[in-house]
Amino acid sequence: MSDSSSYRVCIVGLGSMGMGAALSCARAGLATSGIDLDAGRRDAFAAAGAEAVAGSVAGLAGEFDAFLVLVVNAAQARQVILGEAGIAARVKPGGAIMVSCTQSAEDARALGREIEALGLLMLDAPVSGGAAKAAQGHMTVMASGPDAAFDKLAPVLQAVASKTYRIGPEIGQGATVKVIHQLLAGVHIAVGAEAMALAARAGIPLDTMYDVVTNAAGNSWMFENRMKHVVEGDYTPTSAVDIFVKDLGLVTETGRALGFPLPLASTAFAMFQQASNMGHGREDDSAVIKTFSGITLPEGGKP
Repeated sequence: MSDSSSYRVCIVGLGSMGMGAALSCARAGLATSGIDLDAGRRDAFAAAGAEAVAGSVAGLAGEFDAFLVLVVNAAQARQVILGEAGIAARVKPGGAIMVSCTQSAEDARALGREIEALGLLMLDAPVSGGAAKAAQGHMTVMASGPDAAFDKLAPVLQAVASKTYRIGPEIGQGATVKVIHQLLAGVHIAVGAEAMALAARAGIPLDTMYDVVTNAAGNSWMFENRMKHVVEGDYTPTSAVDIFVKDLGLVTETGRALGFPLPLASTAFAMFQQASNMGHGREDDSAVIKTFSGITLPEGGKP
């Protein structure tokens, strides 16, 4: 493993999680570059001390010890890693790629086989924690892969995560744990929206209902975080409805592949699909509450 003074890492995707990861790597003393299509994000990271930023790997010089790929889905990950001018060609021999999108286990395994065939290491390492924890270097990483990949990526993991779970040696195990986690996250948001919608129908002030739940046994992290957006009437996206259409779609596909019934996940999936179909796909995922008719919701922020 290289020491931090010579270790070069590049973060692909400077979104809410990727920016936090990039800043955390830079704070840890790693020579950190960033790739993002959005010029504003590139400028923000450059101003915060990036070694370099670009819209693609072609705009960066040299090779890297590691890449951390924080894009939306498996198709994007495959494209940025193995596509034309993909990052795989810029990994040092024996280097590693940490793939942190939410994807199916089969997609992760297929990607892992192709990366391994290039003589590189892959860590199947989805993340969680939200933008605030990412900015603090306190993400939770649920990772699987060979010991050599964990060793090579140790400086990155130490920089971005307060908790790294070594799920197992097989690529795809990390992806599966993330899918199961997203089952819980999506159902918690959906049932939180249902509870708040019922309160609205009953004439209970939503700020009062929110305060009761967040100080009682029915609370969850997702309720406390997302239903605050409903109370404030602000659906500016931190994680959009369409993200959970994708993720709960992966959940239901996983259930079918294993021949396992997932009645609550299937219902939540249908709710998010309905919200997207109603035109709320790019709003915050708490906008799933807008699928309920006959209620009046607070108005405040965007949109």
